[in-house]
Amino acid sequence: MQKKVLIGDITGVILAGGKSSRFGVNKALLEINGSKLIDRVTGLLISIFERVILITNSPDEYLYLGLPIREDLIKGLGPIGGILTGLEDINDEAGFFIACDMPFVSEDLIRYIVSVRGGFDAVVPKIDWKIEPLHALYRKSCLPVIRGLIASGVYQTIKAFDMLNVRYLNEAEIRANDPQMRSFFNVNRPEELVDTLKKSC
Repeated sequence: MQKKVLIGDITGVILAGGKSSRFGVNKALLEINGSKLIDRVTGLLISIFERVILITNSPDEYLYLGLPIREDLIKGLGPIGGILTGLEDINDEAGFFIACDMPFVSEDLIRYIVSVRGGFDAVVPKIDWKIEPLHALYRKSCLPVIRGLIASGVYQTIKAFDMLNVRYLNEAEIRANDPQMRSFFNVNRPEELVDTLKKSC
């Protein structure tokens, strides 16, 4: 079996800044079958990208991962703050940004997203009306728009897409690389994860 080449011009960026208020505990550290949720995401990204960083405001919890860790430049903004921090920090032209609570991400889909980036500012999955901004690629060219939104008090990442050159992935493209479209399953409640893991066994 041929070993896949690590991507060297894009940084993998894991966002672990959520408060997990609906889950009750830090869901990133929830252990399932001997593996924490964030371990699953981290393991996959380091098998795809040469460089992977973690954005979190509780760094001590994740030191064991051995990743470079950055705290939000502006705390309390939610995901857009993590994207701002990641893009300001990375040296590569772009970052692939993913939430820490997506246990079933697909390597094929991530590599496809990278492959179609062309000259776009961002590559974002979109199924009907639903957009997945935390499983997406962003170039540094997004920074002026993101900074502008934050300065004006707008903290919704999707608001940036109206002002950027975005390549949206359609459902057919997504299914071709992730047939069950499980990459976008994120954990909000314990029972959701238990039920999904039972179905996947």
